[in-house]
Amino acid sequence: MIAGGRSHALKREVEHAQNPGETLKRLMVYLKPYSVTLGIIFIAILCSTLLSVAAPAIIGKAVKVLYNFVKGGVKEKTVQESITTFVRFIVLLGAVYLGGWVFNVLSYFLLTVISQKVLYNLRKDIFLKIQSLSVDFFDKAKTGDIMSKLSNDTATLNRVLNMGLNRFLGSVLTLAGIIVAMFLLNIRLAFISLLMLPVMVLATAVFSRRARKAFQKTRRTISSINVELEENITGIKTAQAFNRTGRNSETFKRVNAENRDANVNAETVLAAFSPTLDILSTIGLALILGYGGWLALKGFVTIGLVVAFLQYIRRFFQPVRAVSILWGNMQSAVAGVERIFQLLDEKPAIVEKLNPIIPASIKGQIEFRDVYFSYTGKIDVLKGINLSITANTTAAIVGPTGAGKTTLISLLARFYDVTKGKILVDGFDIRDLKLAEYRRNLGIVLQDPFLFRGTIAENIRYGKLNASLEEIVEASKKANAHNFIENLPGKYNTELTEGAQNISRGQRQLIAIARTILAD
Repeated sequence: MIAGGRSHALKREVEHAQNPGETLKRLMVYLKPYSVTLGIIFIAILCSTLLSVAAPAIIGKAVKVLYNFVKGGVKEKTVQESITTFVRFIVLLGAVYLGGWVFNVLSYFLLTVISQKVLYNLRKDIFLKIQSLSVDFFDKAKTGDIMSKLSNDTATLNRVLNMGLNRFLGSVLTLAGIIVAMFLLNIRLAFISLLMLPVMVLATAVFSRRARKAFQKTRRTISSINVELEENITGIKTAQAFNRTGRNSETFKRVNAENRDANVNAETVLAAFSPTLDILSTIGLALILGYGGWLALKGFVTIGLVVAFLQYIRRFFQPVRAVSILWGNMQSAVAGVERIFQLLDEKPAIVEKLNPIIPASIKGQIEFRDVYFSYTGKIDVLKGINLSITANTTAAIVGPTGAGKTTLISLLARFYDVTKGKILVDGFDIRDLKLAEYRRNLGIVLQDPFLFRGTIAENIRYGKLNASLEEIVEASKKANAHNFIENLPGKYNTELTEGAQNISRGQRQLIAIARTILAD
């Protein structure tokens, strides 16, 4: 017997990241082919960092020379030497900044090239995975959610790889370089400068954890927006026909508000961190200014050294702030990449056996033998179906809506596998056949056929790419589609819009029939 229609179960998305370390490890697989270029980028960032760290020391030296000159502590015969030394420091400082700019441009350019190649490969893998997944996956998944992974999640990763990774590495190396430089210049001032470091580390850890959770929610809510948009755009005729546009707008407002609130919360977490760093930065500057000024007055250090430390402290908190903000963005990117890998980890329900059978030809003898089937694994929509159709004959399966007619065809095409029993074609269990070869012998025209954007000729040629125009016309004549196509302004070169909405449903069906005839 055949039971009532199908059930669509929506998969509940995982709310929290399962393993960020594993996600980053898998992402490195996409970066590994560019390891040499990444090495060049690292060297460029390192050189840029070293030059950046050297600048305050040069400024301190220049200030020391200038201070001694202004104070009058320079003998007359060494005045010209002092001026020459000061000018040299200024020229050296200019060369340092210019070199830093060159290395920055080089690293940004190379990283942009790599990031685009990584995203190209990632999008390609997503698309290939989508093409390989079984129909039951799309019964459960939301189209808008899939599109969100292809667009929004990859876009977030793009921002991090393009600019964020460069700035993040540069900031981390700058922090390390500043700490080393300060200890080389003066140990006591260096220790005073780092008094705020434990507080910064603690604040970064707290805010990063909150930022990660917040950005996970933004990824989920933007996915919900895409789902709502895709569904309402696709079903706009139905919504208008049943006067549901107002209700749909209210639903979208709710989903949109959830995304707004999620983004406000995420940005608030980041925004709250910036004033915290400003306070710590001010305290650090005050400590160096007070203690360094006291040491200078006592003659233990020079004014130039204090100026250099003030420059280092100011620069010290800049990369800390940058790292904290970039870390939040990286948390968002990791959450997005995890969603992408969740899709890539999906296993198709229809799996071809090892060493499948490739029949020399298929005559078309069909037998359903005690077939049971369930879409959900709980309720059988087909129970004990026994059916035999002789090759080279025409059979009509008639029944009310929801009786299971489409389900029978879907099982025959092996869009799904039977729960129990077997389907035989020419005596072979279709699960034992090579899937591509088997489906090449099938022609399916659904009640609401799908046509792709492109010309009518391209759509008819879809199942036989090397078909000539004469073959296309012949198939169209057999499908009774030739006459209406010839009456179109562009004839067979008429461009179809998305969903072929510029022709009628009946015309879409005729083109689909011609496509099936040509592919046979």
